[in-house]
Amino acid sequence: MAEPESHVPILGKTSYWRRVIASKYLILMFLPTLVYYVLFQYLPMFGIAIAFKNYNVRKGVWGSDWVGFRYFELFFSTPDFLILLKNTFLLGLYSVIWGFPAPLLLALLINEIRSSVFKRFVQTVSYLPHFISNVVVVSMLTMFLSPSGGLINTIIGLFGVEPVYFLSLPEAFRTIYISSGIWQSVGWGTIIYLAALTTVDPHLYEAADIDGAGRWKKIWHISMPSISSVIVLLLILNIGGLLSTGFEKVFLLYNPLTYETADIISTYTYRVGLVNGNFSYAAAIGVFNGVTNLLLLLAANSISKKYKEVSLW
Repeated sequence: MAEPESHVPILGKTSYWRRVIASKYLILMFLPTLVYYVLFQYLPMFGIAIAFKNYNVRKGVWGSDWVGFRYFELFFSTPDFLILLKNTFLLGLYSVIWGFPAPLLLALLINEIRSSVFKRFVQTVSYLPHFISNVVVVSMLTMFLSPSGGLINTIIGLFGVEPVYFLSLPEAFRTIYISSGIWQSVGWGTIIYLAALTTVDPHLYEAADIDGAGRWKKIWHISMPSISSVIVLLLILNIGGLLSTGFEKVFLLYNPLTYETADIISTYTYRVGLVNGNFSYAAAIGVFNGVTNLLLLLAANSISKKYKEVSLW
């Protein structure tokens, strides 16, 4: 007696295209993002060759003379190199130390609010600053910190303190930059953590209530462990961008008096590249910055994978 034929589908090109057709709407939604990254992120990477050439606009990228690592050596030997690296690294490090935990703490606190109306109000108020441009934020800081009529100086003047021009103090720049950055991003960052907290099994909280656990114990023993993978992944991404301190806000906020602590790699690249027209030198600095960030990302990802078994890939 012949055995019945198997009805197990054979995976191949047909099943692949069936899945593609079934997911056509998702692919269409993703297509604009793909086009954006191809046009503005991946294609410009061919310009990396400028960093190794004495770029001449008339000769073009491929017609310019090859100089190898000359511009990298020039950057490493400049007296500004260590200052730029230190300023960029410290701004990034302090942003991670102070800015990374802020959205997590706010999300945990918002998650404990019982009133849905008040919870939505707090969420809305906290993430609205994310939509304010850096130009407006810096203008607000300039007004608030102005030595003549600024809100901060008005308040400290009530205690007999002389007006202080905070934006001219090198030692105050990092505090101003990081604190204003936390105010801008803390609410928006909570959205990710609040979304992760919605996946926590509510029965765990009910069991903890029965055992007599308080709010802090439930946060520490249930909420935090449940979203630990999300926390680790976001931390890896933050470490990977340690030297990618934003150019726009620093450029608007700093001045020659604060170069000592405010001048970073991206602002230096702007001056030597666009202002002085040395495109090869600016490209070499950009390549160095990008490679360093990549190495930091790989290191953070490998450490997390080894000790927490959580990684980006």
